Amino acid sequence: MARVLIVDDSPTEMYRLTGWLEKHGHQVLKANNGADGVALARQERPDAVLMDIVMPGMNGFQATRQLSKDPETSAIPVVVVTTKDQETDRIWATRQGARDFLTKPVEEDALIAKLKEVLGA
Repeated sequence: MARVLIVDDSPTEMYRLTGWLEKHGHQVLKANNGADGVALARQERPDAVLMDIVMPGMNGFQATRQLSKDPETSAIPVVVVTTKDQETDRIWATRQGARDFLTKPVEEDALIAKLKEVLGA
């Protein structure tokens, strides 16, 4: 299946998302902040990125913008997965290059369906 990079500073969210993705046959890469997520995406070239927004240091908006502007990573779909649920957050995420947006707490079925959608499966 797909190689998916999770960028999230919450150990609980990381555990939940990792479990669901592995259960569905995906390989998981992990970063707990935006800067590490960008570096890992550049190094590993995952098939998709699940990006939190609120993180220390480089936030998810900044990391998404860096990935979408870099020719080497711009084709990797980024799905924002965050507790921020305002329409302005969705618009801003899209402007930074995010392919889609899910609000926490996300359900397993919704996550897997969105991942399949952005991967073109």
